[in-house]
Amino acid sequence: MPTPPPPTSWDFALERVPPGEDLVGIGADLDVATLYEAYSVGVFPMGIGDHGAEPLGWWSPDPRGVLRPRELKVSRSLRKAVAHFEVRVDTDFLGVIEACAAPDRDGRWITPTIIDAYVELHRAGWAHSIEAWQDGRLVGGLYGVAIGGLFAGESMFHHVRDASKVALVGLRDLLLADGDPRRIVDVQWQTPHLATLGVREVPREEYLAILPTVLNAPLPRCWA
Repeated sequence: MPTPPPPTSWDFALERVPPGEDLVGIGADLDVATLYEAYSVGVFPMGIGDHGAEPLGWWSPDPRGVLRPRELKVSRSLRKAVAHFEVRVDTDFLGVIEACAAPDRDGRWITPTIIDAYVELHRAGWAHSIEAWQDGRLVGGLYGVAIGGLFAGESMFHHVRDASKVALVGLRDLLLADGDPRRIVDVQWQTPHLATLGVREVPREEYLAILPTVLNAPLPRCWA
């Protein structure tokens, strides 16, 4: 069981943020304690300069993209694709986050500073990767932060068709393994693609209202 870090000195006071405003703060740091506190209150970091450069922004989207694991839409073709991959957990966290940060994709906001911070969060037991392997190669995956019943997804990638979706199915199975219905996947912002997979938008007020119940759920067994 990972040990919660000591309290951070930073205050993420969302009650002062007007509805519909996604950017809730600028500055702070990326220490393990700061990241843990931020995700626990519904906030995550992303640089607001070009390609994720400083200054560091802190975000809490309104509305928020949320996936209930049981609501993941798995097509017939995706069910068939699952059989062609090996799903692993936390065997190459660095490989996943570096692939997500590749300069030829939307992950350009994942800077070397962000990578270093999340590798430390992974070492502390709070950040995890779900990986799709094929013929001994890492060909897809996703990473995020797991606190209680919350999995806050950060990014995903694929080098082979359907590999990232297979990793998402693997995450779904992991979160549902013991049948606890409180767990959710936070995807930050809904996109048309994510909507086809079952992601729906909820107002930030609703997300923050359910967050304490979600956090009180146990971590999935493999991380606890």
